Amino acid sequence: MNSRRFSALILSAVLTFALGGAAGAAKSELKGQAILDHACGKVAVKHMGLIHAGKIDDANLLATQEMQDTWKKMPAEDRTMMSGMMKEMSKTAAQYAIDIKANGLLLVDGQAATLTVKETTKDANGSGTSTLTQRFKLDGAQCLISR
Repeated sequence: MNSRRFSALILSAVLTFALGGAAGAAKSELKGQAILDHACGKVAVKHMGLIHAGKIDDANLLATQEMQDTWKKMPAEDRTMMSGMMKEMSKTAAQYAIDIKANGLLLVDGQAATLTVKETTKDANGSGTSTLTQRFKLDGAQCLISR
């Protein structure tokens, strides 16, 4: 009887550990090149490159349907204004990839992911920090910008 209880206790501990590890595996933190190898990192770089090239409609195809619908519902003058601001603030895909590799952090939690890229600049007026955050939705191997 004691040996059965002991075996059940061991089995319970092993299952708890295994299931806890599986649940923990759903969350991951990626840095450097690992971000660029992940589907969301690839989408982020492609999106930035398209925006920098002024191809806003193509960039929007990398977003969720909900985001695409929201964009389409905006008045044309608002879309034009937003497009100009996005293009002005964007970087080339190559430069963004360098920034991600050096200063990026991709948190993946199940079907959601968040990419944060922090950049510190120094000039004659001092230093400053800027942060770019993108949110993604994962659907199988596909990653789409969700905000």
